[in-house]
Amino acid sequence: MHDYGFWSVIPPLLAIVLAIRTKQVYMSLLLGIWLSWVIIYHGNIFTGTYQTVMALVDVFKDAGNTKTIMFSALVGGLIILIQKSGGVTGFVAWIDRKLGGLQTGHLDSNRKKIQLMAWLTGVFIFVETSISSLTVGTVFRPLFDKLKISREKLAYIADSSSAPTSILIPFNAWGAFIMGLLLSQGFDNGFGVLFKAMQYNYYPVLALFLVLMVIFFNFNIGPMKQAEYRTQVEGKILSDNAKPMISEELTGVKPVVSAQKSKAYNMVLPLAVMVVMMPVSLILDGWQQATQTLGKGISFDKIFFAISKGSGSTAVLLAVLSALFFALIFYRIQGIAKITDMFDWILKGISEMMPLALLMMLAFAISHVTKELETGQYVARLTKDFLSPALVPFIIFAIAAFVAFATGTSWGTFAIMIPIAVQMAQSLDVNPYLTIAAVLSGGVFGDHSSPISDTTIISSMASASDHIDHVKTQLPYALLAGGVAAILFLMSGFLQ
Repeated sequence: MHDYGFWSVIPPLLAIVLAIRTKQVYMSLLLGIWLSWVIIYHGNIFTGTYQTVMALVDVFKDAGNTKTIMFSALVGGLIILIQKSGGVTGFVAWIDRKLGGLQTGHLDSNRKKIQLMAWLTGVFIFVETSISSLTVGTVFRPLFDKLKISREKLAYIADSSSAPTSILIPFNAWGAFIMGLLLSQGFDNGFGVLFKAMQYNYYPVLALFLVLMVIFFNFNIGPMKQAEYRTQVEGKILSDNAKPMISEELTGVKPVVSAQKSKAYNMVLPLAVMVVMMPVSLILDGWQQATQTLGKGISFDKIFFAISKGSGSTAVLLAVLSALFFALIFYRIQGIAKITDMFDWILKGISEMMPLALLMMLAFAISHVTKELETGQYVARLTKDFLSPALVPFIIFAIAAFVAFATGTSWGTFAIMIPIAVQMAQSLDVNPYLTIAAVLSGGVFGDHSSPISDTTIISSMASASDHIDHVKTQLPYALLAGGVAAILFLMSGFLQ
């Protein structure tokens, strides 16, 4: 593989800087992809342009990419179906009754309760980050709007309660993937190693704790403070130049049933089916391989092994398809609408998600080309040969954060950095659990901060927020938690 050196870092950084400055995410990503291929072909603009087009086509050669994009599009169908059924309206009315009226004299208290409920929902749905963010954004968006809480705050809570929880509670595809990487490095018990590393996994804990501070103490800083002022004082849930990830046509859908017949369970049950089907789908997808390896019968070890071998992208796709099928049957039994009408609604919802599908295609394409450029390996090589053992955890955290930020993927960062971190820990006699935790924390931190991360994109989509506004409002909190985590890794390195 050709060594592109410093040039390997330029395209993803250019895409990120342009996206933040111009708010033209699509153009910025496309330019980053194009420049990457021009660099790979040694400045040949014509070949680079041709390869850019082919790279966008090749995104769909990867079954995982295709499934994820299909999931994102089908989510639009599920959202509009739930709204048409009166599920969202019924849920808002139910919460309203439980809190004694959302617009009574306890407005500040109600705001805190709703935000805490959103955070808890994200924490409890630890099976998959996309489903967690999607559920929080979809369920709580109308409540946040009614209580005049900014869409940026909702996107922040959805984003900051999904990935941190998924990495701390590893009974999901994240945990399975990381354990597989650890096993490939010679560890006999991947789960045991991952569990021991959790005590040093500082960033996710800090990120979750920081959300609670924001909720209970109104700790609104920087752009988030401006967003909350705009929403509560000026009455604008979005900024004047905002371009929500979901169109107002999808967020403002009116139910086909009366307010009296709008039931909360029409929203809760389809979403519950989707959440439950995530681990079930992982088990079903990996069961054959588990049976071949561990034999017939059912045991906890076999179930967990099946989860580790199941495909995350397959699971999320089957989960949303199951939720759609359930909703169609459930709503038809109630006489809410005909099947043909509901299919029309689903197609309408899918069409509204096409901008998101395009954005994810571009994000996958730039992630792929950064592998071709070996961006992550270059960044790692810069420092690994001259480190003192005490600095290894801190440097590993910083490198992992930068790689995840530049590539927009924590999974790719883990794949690049865990082998490097383990080998460095062994050669320099550094605590391997601390070093592995530094990779995990850095990967989540960088992914959390990156505008080209799929989890960041889905959080913006689910909350119907402007994507760059979400990135700007979340970034100060991510940097704060990341800064404290960096100090803790530095101290841990010297104290180990």
